[in-house]
Amino acid sequence: MAILGKPSSQTGIGMTSQRTRERMLTRLREQGIKDEVVLSAIGTVPRHIFVDEALSIRAYEDVSLPIGFGQTISQPYIVARMSEILRNGAPLTKVLEIGTGCGYQTAVLSRLAKEVYSVERIRPLVMKARGHLRELKCVNVKLDHADGNMGLAQLAPFDGIMVTAAASHIPQDLLDQLAIGGRLVIPVGTDEQMLYLVERTTKYDYRQTKLEAVKFVPLLGGTS
Repeated sequence: MAILGKPSSQTGIGMTSQRTRERMLTRLREQGIKDEVVLSAIGTVPRHIFVDEALSIRAYEDVSLPIGFGQTISQPYIVARMSEILRNGAPLTKVLEIGTGCGYQTAVLSRLAKEVYSVERIRPLVMKARGHLRELKCVNVKLDHADGNMGLAQLAPFDGIMVTAAASHIPQDLLDQLAIGGRLVIPVGTDEQMLYLVERTTKYDYRQTKLEAVKFVPLLGGTS
């Protein structure tokens, strides 16, 4: 097996080894990630299996990488940061992810929540993510090929909703599907994007907090 290739083993060797993952976790701690449950989850998910073989050498760098169809796998820091915000130091029961992509963030969420529902608008990415999640035996995840802007009303409410693409505004459908006490983490903006936390405090009230500048692909409507 070539060291720079994409190994069949989840453990990996060389640039895809557990030691490489540990260096990534050290870097995340230095970047301010404090939730050890999140860090443990990230440490158990082999990021290299979610990227093309030619990019596996870069799998544990703190960069986003292309996954085809104009989409990217988020950098490890933003995966950790959004997961930490969503978890807020407490176990998650039912989580909705908008934007499955290749399934990396989904796999991390599967270690943090009892149930994970993920929506992706691009069918080939749904199929690719399904294969990755099956390989990792993420049995508590269900994927849906649908327009993420509308969420999954039939399965609401969710105690956590994470959006992994930048919306022009916060979709009302997602707010409606948030449980009281639940948290929505979403990037908002076009040229300049900001990460927002929205907390549902009562049936009709929400608290919105602007967190930090981010860069995501846009959240689009429809399916393909």
